[in-house]
Amino acid sequence: MTTHTKPSQARAAVAAIGGLFELSFDTLRALGRRPFHWREALGQAWFLVTVAFVPTLLVALPFTVLVIFTLNILLVEFGAADLSGAGAALGSVTQIGPLVTVLIVAGAGATAICADLGARTIREEIDAMRVLGIDPVHRLVVPRVVASCLVALLLNGMVVAIGLVGGFYFSVYVQNVTPGAYVSSLTLVTGLPEVILSEVKAGLFGLIAALVASYRGLTVSGGPKGVGTAVNETVVYAFVALFAVNVVLTAVGVKVTAG
Repeated sequence: MTTHTKPSQARAAVAAIGGLFELSFDTLRALGRRPFHWREALGQAWFLVTVAFVPTLLVALPFTVLVIFTLNILLVEFGAADLSGAGAALGSVTQIGPLVTVLIVAGAGATAICADLGARTIREEIDAMRVLGIDPVHRLVVPRVVASCLVALLLNGMVVAIGLVGGFYFSVYVQNVTPGAYVSSLTLVTGLPEVILSEVKAGLFGLIAALVASYRGLTVSGGPKGVGTAVNETVVYAFVALFAVNVVLTAVGVKVTAG
């Protein structure tokens, strides 16, 4: 029985990966198809903002305290407290912003998309759309992917701003760094390439999370219990994929910016 279970699980995993890539290619083709459903995309973007805004604030503030405050303590010990702005900018743009975006996009945005599409699937709305000649990928998936990418970009920018402002208050009012020294060192090691890389990361996070969530939502089976299972799986799969992408992009970005 065990020998039959392992091959079947492997086949199911390969089929799931193939299905995800198939959905990705279908979404890419549908992006250029007209009409584009702007109303659906804007509605989904607003929905994702309402879901993710408060969690982003709650996660970004502790991350700011943990990373920037600890980094500033090290700079004070080395006698380089005037470089606290450089450390805050580097930490916020390259790590805090993308990591918080990963957590929120996978934990809040992707689950909301999966639950929505999963509920439509078990109510047979997706099958009804196909019978009527409506492509669910073009009508439902594409607007959600665009909305997820847009919201991820905005969340990343908000987290970076929180990190910089939080670093300013910690440095100036807690560790007695002069405001001028903090501001003047912001762009010492962080420039436009790092900002662009951070936004590229955020956009890819939104894209991948939306595709994973859409695939699980459209392949739900087993009724309401299956929707709950799909939502839980979406969180795990999205976390794994997004953290892997973050590691690869960080390594590539270090090589490019160093060159």
